[in-house]
Amino acid sequence: MGDFQQFDQDFYQSEYYIDNQGQEACGYEAAYTSPDYHNIDDVAAYYAPPTDPPYTGKVFQPGAPPGAAENTDCFEEEPPLLEELGINFDHIWQKTLTVLNPLKPADGSIMNETDLTGPVLFCIAMGITLLMAGKAHFGYVYGISALGCLGMCTLLNLMSAYTISYGCVASVLGYSLLPMVALSAFAVVYSLQGLLGTLLALLVIGWCSLSASKIFSSTLDMGGQQLLVAYPCGLLYGVFALLTVF
Repeated sequence: MGDFQQFDQDFYQSEYYIDNQGQEACGYEAAYTSPDYHNIDDVAAYYAPPTDPPYTGKVFQPGAPPGAAENTDCFEEEPPLLEELGINFDHIWQKTLTVLNPLKPADGSIMNETDLTGPVLFCIAMGITLLMAGKAHFGYVYGISALGCLGMCTLLNLMSAYTISYGCVASVLGYSLLPMVALSAFAVVYSLQGLLGTLLALLVIGWCSLSASKIFSSTLDMGGQQLLVAYPCGLLYGVFALLTVF
């Protein structure tokens, strides 16, 4: 038996012997070969996975990850919807009062805005009052308004040293249409085809023209040219008066 073991060792020429079981296993960590390897508590502690913080988010409002910056935006800090759409009721009210009182000085900072909320409402109101009087003139109201604003914008840019946009012209002319809306509402209950109706129409045309020319002259710094601006405005509002009377 001793000769067989000696032959086996000489044949393989290996450095591994049965008595060399205590050497360190190649490629393994010391924890695997330690005498405490079979200790279940130590193995569980060694292989315990990292624990994440508990989920603190709400439904449809997930919580931010641990390393991410906290989002401070909230619904309370967002601007109102009307402000985002450019609708300011305070400015609408001030412009309406400026039109209703032709002798009141116009604030150029407020009038130099492309606010079309009031003009669109006034055009719709005029179309509705004309329809109540038996005149379906919605297309005429919109068409005359668009062409009139285009002509006034071209004329004002030629007369003034400043440049004014089409939206500002449409805003001023639309707000100045308010007295004409009142005239068309009066035509629903009373016929304007007479002397009284003609006088009222002339009064409203002068009112609208004076309000619009006052705003244009103060906004564009056109001192002494208000009457020159009021003449084309009077022609434009005269067409609306013809639609209202006849």
